[in-house]
Amino acid sequence: MAARRPLHFVFKVGDRAQTARFYRELLGMSVLRHEEFEEGCKASCNGPYDGKWSKTMVGYGPEDNHFVAELTYNYGIGEYRLGNDFLGITLVSSQAVSNAKKMGWPLKEVTIGVFETEAPGGYKFYLEDKEQKKQDPVLKVTLGVSDLHKSVHYWSHLLGMKIYEKDEEKQRALLGYADNQCRLELKAVGGAVDHGTAFGRIAFSCAKEELPNIEALMKKENQKILTPLVSLDTPGKATVQVVILADPDGHEICFVGDEAFRDLSKVDPNGGKLLDDAMAADKSDTWFAARNMKKVSA
Repeated sequence: MAARRPLHFVFKVGDRAQTARFYRELLGMSVLRHEEFEEGCKASCNGPYDGKWSKTMVGYGPEDNHFVAELTYNYGIGEYRLGNDFLGITLVSSQAVSNAKKMGWPLKEVTIGVFETEAPGGYKFYLEDKEQKKQDPVLKVTLGVSDLHKSVHYWSHLLGMKIYEKDEEKQRALLGYADNQCRLELKAVGGAVDHGTAFGRIAFSCAKEELPNIEALMKKENQKILTPLVSLDTPGKATVQVVILADPDGHEICFVGDEAFRDLSKVDPNGGKLLDDAMAADKSDTWFAARNMKKVSA
């Protein structure tokens, strides 16, 4: 279990340019790599869509030791409906708070020294107004759950996470695989979890030989497997093996073989330029506007 580590959270984005601005200029993250695809991913990385899409990884450093964001953009879709499944990412960065104020980006102080803001599309971020840590500034990802006890059992007993905190009164728990990694916070939402159409996915790496064991355990425990163990090819890069699960509330969880993923996820120094070039070449907004049409709302 000690070798397992959190990698990224997948966000579906409708406005790629404004989203890139938020992550780069407000949060101060860098583009780690960017890829364009002509058809949908067989592991549904971009959701249930078959058309052209792109993947942009952004973060404060490489995925080897940072938790990052995966931004998936489907060319024909302009917006997604949020549910109550993703409740926010918390990070430490006084610079991000300062950037938001300079940019005139809406900020709300929710507790002393902690500001809530939203990425385009409505995804919430909580910014702690402290000097950015030398290690990964991303502290935790918060997901909504319908039954805290059932979810904590799933993540701790079946997926092997350590329970760092559990607060029955506030109906929240904090879990993780290691002290120096981004944590997972589970918070009860007081009812059913709604994933909307923007439903995300959280990814972790583990030793490749653990993947069949994870799949076998989920079968034994009658838990949901969204994508059985499969190999994913990326032309010119490493082939990775993944198995994708769903927790009791349907949160998508991807486990990927660590060694191949480290090779696949190497930072591309041209990533920022590839994203900029793709956005410049994307005439989809112009096409829809010229026909007095709006992009589809998923």
